[in-house]
Order: sequence, then structure tokens, then C-alpha cells
Amino acid sequence: MQKWCVVDDSAALTEALRRYWGYASFRPKQESIVRSILSGRDAAVVLPTGGGKSLCYQLPAVLMGGTAVVISPLIALMQDQAAQLAAMGIPSAFVNSALDRATANQVMRNAQQGAYRLLYLSPERLVREDTFAWLARVPVSFFAIDEAHCISEWGHEFRPEYRQLGQLRERFADKPIAAFTASATRRVRHDIIAQLKLREPDRYIVSFHRPNLRYIVRQCETGKQQISLLVRALRAHAGENVIVYAPTIAMVEDTVDDLAARGIDAVPYHAQMETEMRRRNQERWMSDEVRVLVGTIAFGLGINKPAVRAVIHLSLPKSIEQYYQEAGRAGRDGQPADCALLWRKKDTALLAYFIDQIRDPEEKKRAWERYHVVKRFAEDSRCRHRRICEHFGETPKWSRCDACDVCGFEPEWMKARPAEARSVRAKPSKPESAAFFPAAAPPELVEYLREWRREMSHQQNVPAFMILTDAALMDLAAKQPSSMEDVLRVTGIGARKAQEYGTELLAAIQRFRAGARARPPEPKPKSPVEDTLALLRSGKTLAEIAQIRERRLGSVVEMVSQLVEKGRLAFDPGWVRAEHLAEIEAAAAQHGVEKIRPIKDAVSPEIEWDEIRLVVARLRGAAHEPEATVPTT
Repeated sequence: MQKWCVVDDSAALTEALRRYWGYASFRPKQESIVRSILSGRDAAVVLPTGGGKSLCYQLPAVLMGGTAVVISPLIALMQDQAAQLAAMGIPSAFVNSALDRATANQVMRNAQQGAYRLLYLSPERLVREDTFAWLARVPVSFFAIDEAHCISEWGHEFRPEYRQLGQLRERFADKPIAAFTASATRRVRHDIIAQLKLREPDRYIVSFHRPNLRYIVRQCETGKQQISLLVRALRAHAGENVIVYAPTIAMVEDTVDDLAARGIDAVPYHAQMETEMRRRNQERWMSDEVRVLVGTIAFGLGINKPAVRAVIHLSLPKSIEQYYQEAGRAGRDGQPADCALLWRKKDTALLAYFIDQIRDPEEKKRAWERYHVVKRFAEDSRCRHRRICEHFGETPKWSRCDACDVCGFEPEWMKARPAEARSVRAKPSKPESAAFFPAAAPPELVEYLREWRREMSHQQNVPAFMILTDAALMDLAAKQPSSMEDVLRVTGIGARKAQEYGTELLAAIQRFRAGARARPPEPKPKSPVEDTLALLRSGKTLAEIAQIRERRLGSVVEMVSQLVEKGRLAFDPGWVRAEHLAEIEAAAAQHGVEKIRPIKDAVSPEIEWDEIRLVVARLRGAAHEPEATVPTT
């Protein structure tokens, strides 16, 4: 029978917290959750985004000995957490499809010998029969189920593989199970406990009310109005970190291009990008090289960036849970942050279309329920904060928040009208709004330390946030330590971090005192059109341009087609295979060029949509004189 590690001494917990994480105190409920796991009890935990749920199972894993097995749904998330823990001096590993067989086998052998304090597995990997047999030979201390709402059919991200996690109780009867989620309604919470067969679990729910978040919902009549509001918001938050969520991959890329045309640098993030490209863009945003990231819902899980000043949605999310989780990535440092939902009527049609694709009648019913709830939220005239709390089964004692549009809050960028917009655009681009710095943290020093962090991350080939978090940099700039003892007093710098980076940090602060400053930012990028035209002139193919500009080929073809149709670019016959050109032209002569579908139906199946778009653009724009020409490729 397992011997549980019961820690009665608060000083012992605080010492471990300080030593490994560099924190002086726990967040609400964290210490109680840690004690529940250390005492060998099951636990069901609901901590909103930014509440520090990962520490609740990582700290017990360090103190208990043996190996805590963490079930996580995302490969990238488990890899990042394992790497962060290793950087803190906590032996950790993962087994997933990203590892080759030889590496995976070595990790599994090491795990049997008790080499790791935490071991991350995907639910798909865990429920394999050979995995259960292997885990029986691993000194497992407890199981932690992350994103536990995925186990419930009533959850907004139901995954069938999670349903099989109930086998853990049958196969490892003496091991405690702790379930964690950031967003679960009362029904989902009960389902989690039932499906995992938790035994009289300790239950922890932190309030869903995030008073520092300012919810703003606005229905936009046109795409032009939507992009205008987005640009105002980004200019109002110039120099600050912002996440923009778009509903489709095409809209992600179009939005990035629209922003670039207006002098706002942003990076895209979506599932069709190559893995390395996604990681590079995420890292550029995490390290503050680029302040704005435009992504689909593929972005965000496990992102540890406290100083996000705005999260802006460009469409209705599919559920309140999804919106709460994504919007909750703003303001994790406790400072005010804007959560803007700029939706259009057509969003409801897109959601309805996706729901109609669901074949399972029960799941379709649940999807429609979520649809009606989120639509009511967008159209509601009641306090946004209160509506969210009530959705998750919490009944606030207050009825007015003063931090949402319904209760009278309206940010300056939302108030600005075209005639007034100069004041918003004229806002100087600082490294970060001074209001969000600790009083003693000079913005220039924060930016200098960020530059040091970027350079260190490049040298070590690890993401910048694994070197130091934003919160640690802020506290470092505020305290400006002059000795190693002082470095250890900085929030977020534990013993391992101080040993590895303390001397470098002290030297960097000394250089700053002697007059060193961060290098000025690089010039703004060219507009997407100018960039594409320049690449065409240099002889690049459309496929090469897509790779260079980190866009799908279809997006580049669409832009080039528009330029051709408007007469700004001469059609290049090399873009279309010679044997297809005449066939497309013949079909266009028969069916006209108003629509592409009839042409596609009339030509050979191997002729691609992109080829048809390019030829049709030439035919539509035949009356225009091209302003730019490129050499034939």
C-alpha cells in the first residue's frame, strides 16, 4: 500500500515553493489542493485560467517521491511543461508521438527506474494495453488529469479517449487521482467525478469572477467596421501584448495582412502551419519581438504570459466555456485588460454550419444548446461578468460590475469616431504602458532585460519564457538586485534559475546602470502587397513566396489574383501548367468568368482551383493595364 507524504509544516511547503518556483506565497486554494494530494486524497479542482493549476500537481510530485503521471491533451503543452520543469531542476519527461521509438523506449526504461518526478502522457497513449502494463512497473505516486472537462460529453471540448480514463481507478486502485480544469459547469463537474470514479474527492472551486478583465461585446455590421475597431484597439494597446482570435485559417492570414498594410506587425498561428513555423511565431510573441498574435483556437493552451493586455475575438466562439478560457488569457498579472468580442451576424451561420456537420444526434443537441447560450450572451443586456459566473453555477452577491459594456464601461478606442481617431493613432509606441509597470520598474530596464532574455534564448535554443517569465523580469527590474542573495528574493527566480542566470543578470543590470539600453526596434515591415511584388520580381515562385511569407499557398494565390484582376500585376503564364491553360480559357469562354465553380466542373479533375483563379483573374482584368510586371518564372 502506498505511503503518503503528509506535510503539516507550512514552512516546508513554502520552502519548496521558493526553491523551485521562486514564489514567496501561494495563490488562493493552491496550498489546500497541494495538501489534499500529499495526503493521498482524490481531488476535483476548478481553477480559472491563470490560477496556477499546474503548480498544484507539480509541487506534490516533487515532495512525494515516485513519479506523478500527468495526462495532457496537447503534445506541445506537455513538451513545454517538461522542459520548464527540467530547467527548474525537477526531472521530468514525456512519451508521445513526437518521440522516435528509440527515445521513447529509453524514457520508458528510465521511468521504471524512478528517474522522473513527473511523466506526461496523452490520453490516447495512456489507455493502450501495453502502456498500462508498463505503468504497473513504474513507481507511480498519483495521477493528474489536466483539461479534465474533456471527459464529459457535456464539456465544450469532449474527447472520447478521455472516457477511458476511468480505467485508472480499476487498474491502480491505491493511487489518488486529481482532476483539473479551468472551465466546467456544475453538470460537467459532476460528470468528471463520476467518469473518473473519484472517491469522496476534495473539491475546490475558485470564483469565476475575474474583476480585472473588462468585457466589451460589439456587433459589427461589416467587415470594414470590424477591422477598423480592431486597428483602433491595437493602436490603443501599442507596445503591449495582444491575442486576436479569428474563426478560420483564411481569416487569420487575411487579418495579419490587413494589419501589416496599416503598419501593425503581427504573426499568424494556425494548425495548417508547419510545426516549426508555429513554434517560431509563438516564441516571437512570447519574447516580445512581435506584440500581436493572430490565431485560431489552436493557440493558447498552456501559454504562460501574464502581461497580455487584450484578447480580441473576431467572431462568436462556439461556447461560453471556450470564450471564458480564451478571454481569460488576458490580465493574468492581475492588471486591467480588455476582452473584446467583435462579432458579426454571419458568425451564427458559420456556427450553425459546423453544428450541422455533427452526425451524433446527442452531440448535435448539446452543440445547439451551447450555440443558443453564447448567442444570448452576445445579445444580452445583463452584466457580462454576472452572466459568466451564473453559467458556471456561481451566484454573485453583486448585480453590477462596472467592468463590462452593459454596466457602462467603454474603452477609449471603442469611443473613438473617425474624426477623433487621430488621438488614438497618435499614442506613442512605448515598450509597455507605464501604468502596468511596478512603480520602481523603469520601462527601459524591463526592455533591456527582455533583450537579454531573447539573446539568451537564442543561444540556448529554448523559448524565452523558459529563461524567465514576464513577472520575473518585472520584479527583477523593480528590485534591481546587486548580489546573488538579492537575486534569490526576486519573484519567479528559484535556486536553479539563480545558479544558472544570476551572474549574467547582475552583469546586465550593471551595464544598464552604466548607460546601456535595448537596441531600437527594427523598421516596420513592408505591406503584404509590396512584399509579394518584391518576391515576384526576384523570381520566386508562388509556392516559395508562401513559404517565405508563412502563408498557405491559397492565400498567396488569392492576393496575386486580386492584383492581376485590378491590373496591378501582369499575369505570368508560368503560374499555370501549359496543358491546363487552354482548357481553362475554353471553359471560361463557354461558362463566363462571373463564377469559378462552373469552370471547375467543366475542366479535367486534375486542374486545380488555384490555377483556375489565376486564369480567371487575368480574363476579368483584361481591360486593365498592369502597373507592375514580373519576369516569367
